Amino acid sequence: MKETIFTGAGVAIITPFTEDNKINFSELGKIIDDQIANDTDAIIITGTTGESAAMDDAEHKAAIKFAVEHTNKKIPVVAGTGSNDTAYAIQLSQYAEKVGADGLLLVTPYYNKCTQKGLVAHYKKIADSVNLPIILYNVPSRTGVGIKPETYFELSKHPRIVAAKEANGDLTAILRTRKLCGDDLTIYSGNDDQIVPILSIGGKGVISVLSNVAPKDTHKICQLYFDGKVEEAAKLQIDYCDLIDALFCEVNPIPVKAAMNLLGWNAGKLRMPLSEIEEKNLEVLKTALKNHNLLK
Repeated sequence: MKETIFTGAGVAIITPFTEDNKINFSELGKIIDDQIANDTDAIIITGTTGESAAMDDAEHKAAIKFAVEHTNKKIPVVAGTGSNDTAYAIQLSQYAEKVGADGLLLVTPYYNKCTQKGLVAHYKKIADSVNLPIILYNVPSRTGVGIKPETYFELSKHPRIVAAKEANGDLTAILRTRKLCGDDLTIYSGNDDQIVPILSIGGKGVISVLSNVAPKDTHKICQLYFDGKVEEAAKLQIDYCDLIDALFCEVNPIPVKAAMNLLGWNAGKLRMPLSEIEEKNLEVLKTALKNHNLLK
């Protein structure tokens, strides 16, 4: 059985920006500290929610380095280092290893739309270049290519490919992946509305957008399940359905960035081409936050 990077709720953390559109490292540090204080099990930096697609190379590396140093081994830091350019993904992954990241999150190559054979070659090439555990990230709605269960099985044979963040939404495919890979591939939910369903078929947690605004309860959903309190975990999952829906009423991370600003964090604006949340959706978000006593 391969070692799991973390168990429970890892936050797909936002990247706060200053008024002049630079990374607000001071605020990022405060957000990380708050996450740790509220039981988050891992920090996932420079992912989709962190707007890594709108970062240049220097910023991407600086954000990873800062998160690692600021977290200071209190909880694991997983660095998003995926790319549709295998060579660049290797370069970024090796940098993350050099500065002390605990693991890597590698999204499927976007735009190129490679074959399953190409996915295997891409991921194995990266895995051969580092000594860190790797989480594959399957989100075909964004990338245009998905990882099939049989491809997961082939990749799970590599000692450093240890997990998958599953945002495909297809529980049947995840079930088949579990059947094929067993304990050689940990599954994390990539969708906040599927935490308990994925835990029920052997998942080990979630890489969560919800954790940005409700870290303690997102952790609690997982912990209740692990403690055998399945009905309580399911009840909490269901209770948060309205806020989860609100956080995805527009493309992520538009709503969660707005939510963080509403909650008093200096999250700043989104980087183009993302636009600020529509007024009608902002009202939906405010209502959901109030429903959970997060906003007065």
